Amino acid sequence: MTAPPVPPDVAGRTALVTGAARGIGRALAVALAREGCHVAVHYRSSEADAHETARQCREAGVQAVILQADVTDPARARRLVQDAHAALPGPGLGVLVNNVGNYVNRPLLDTTDAEWADMLGSNLTSTFATCQEAARLMQHLGYGRIVNLGYAGARNVLARPGIVPYVIAKAGVLHLTRSLAVVLAGSGVSVNAVSPGVIETSVSQPLRDIPAGRLGTVQELVDAALSFVRASDYLTGQELEVAGGWNL
Repeated sequence: MTAPPVPPDVAGRTALVTGAARGIGRALAVALAREGCHVAVHYRSSEADAHETARQCREAGVQAVILQADVTDPARARRLVQDAHAALPGPGLGVLVNNVGNYVNRPLLDTTDAEWADMLGSNLTSTFATCQEAARLMQHLGYGRIVNLGYAGARNVLARPGIVPYVIAKAGVLHLTRSLAVVLAGSGVSVNAVSPGVIETSVSQPLRDIPAGRLGTVQELVDAALSFVRASDYLTGQELEVAGGWNL
């Protein structure tokens, strides 16, 4: 029997984390730096926080840059990917983590056009544009790990009247993830999703609805994302919920 190929080491490759100025994005960026990745820290408006994230990444002995972009604009999202690919040493972009995604809890009949557009733009359109651009670069390199952040329960067609555009966007992210995984299968590039439930940083924290009886930690979410980054490209098109049984 032929032994499975050993996945190439992620160390020395460039990782781009969107929305990495603080919170979950910062934790993901720093974790990737500790894996040996050079890190492109994306931000939209929190420049000072982005500099702090980059500083923490450099403490791991890697290089880091900050890159500004409004990724709800597909052209700027694609340029961000190209800039990250070119900005750091090594073979180029090897890891993309799509963490950007605004959240608004608003009654459906009160949801404004601007809120609708922002939810779909920040959660879905940005992910489509960065994934598409990164996929082309990674195919050429023969290596890539794309991890998109979803939402636990988004694959279940259940009414969520307070967060309709958010859930629609995250369901789209899951479909995009699976479809892109099929397109890229066998190329050395994997595409997977990590879907948080109620995390310690979540705006809404309905603890009584969580079977596990507690909030998830940022570290648990980061560990799930790293599991896909470390794995062979044969592990692709999967969703890993970090939710303590919530929304099952």
